[in-house]
Amino acid sequence: MSDSEGEGGLALDSVFTEPPRPPSPEPTVTVYTRERQVNPDEWSTISIRLVGSHPLWGHHLWNASRAFASYLDEHPELYREGTVLELGAGGALPGIVAAKNGASAVVLTDYPDAALVDNISHNVRENIPESQRSGVYVEGYIWGHPVEPLLALLPDSEEKAFDLIILSDLIFNHSQHEAMLKTCDLALSRRKSTTGDDSQSRPSPCLLVFYTHHRPHLADRDMEFFAKARERGWICEEILTRKYPPMFPEDPGEEEVRATVHGCRLTRV
Repeated sequence: MSDSEGEGGLALDSVFTEPPRPPSPEPTVTVYTRERQVNPDEWSTISIRLVGSHPLWGHHLWNASRAFASYLDEHPELYREGTVLELGAGGALPGIVAAKNGASAVVLTDYPDAALVDNISHNVRENIPESQRSGVYVEGYIWGHPVEPLLALLPDSEEKAFDLIILSDLIFNHSQHEAMLKTCDLALSRRKSTTGDDSQSRPSPCLLVFYTHHRPHLADRDMEFFAKARERGWICEEILTRKYPPMFPEDPGEEEVRATVHGCRLTRV
């Protein structure tokens, strides 16, 4: 990944300040294989189509996305019968896992670019049975903008808000930290956790933020996201570290750093 940084407006090339790599091949398909053992009648794989090339990096299935999918599969209590928002979804693997595992409503979003949004819709059609799609929505959305159009998609309830918000490998977009946090603050439910028997217990609403330091020398800039979150009143807790082959083996910087996925849970004070 390049080191270009900068602030800008809301055009595609200013929201994401990374210059595009050389053109990639036509759209490709990557298969995610479920890691935990399941019954034969349950799903075992998810087929993710990726756009061929895009300046928003939607043509990669990021390691963080794979780690995210496995974590969500192991922890369905975070979203089952709840509402889920994925920001910057790309191929939307984590959100699709949540939809397949019993979330009542899942809203998958990315920058309102036709190639990205259409590709997410394709992945939903390919992986989620038609009988389950009524609660899955694909929307273009710019971070920091009003969230009412997203909340309007949710089922009627006392509080229209999300129980879980997914951010998978987004915090390298340093100029967009404040915009991401603004969206999360506006969209996440403010209810408290509840306890009781298994059918009534609900964990506190949270953000899950998975990431890799793809540019180790800019790791401190990545981590500013969490400093800004704490200033806004979020509690940040690391919940996962996991090693993968680095996304870009020839890139500079310590390989172990570039190969590690971190996962954090953010809850309100």
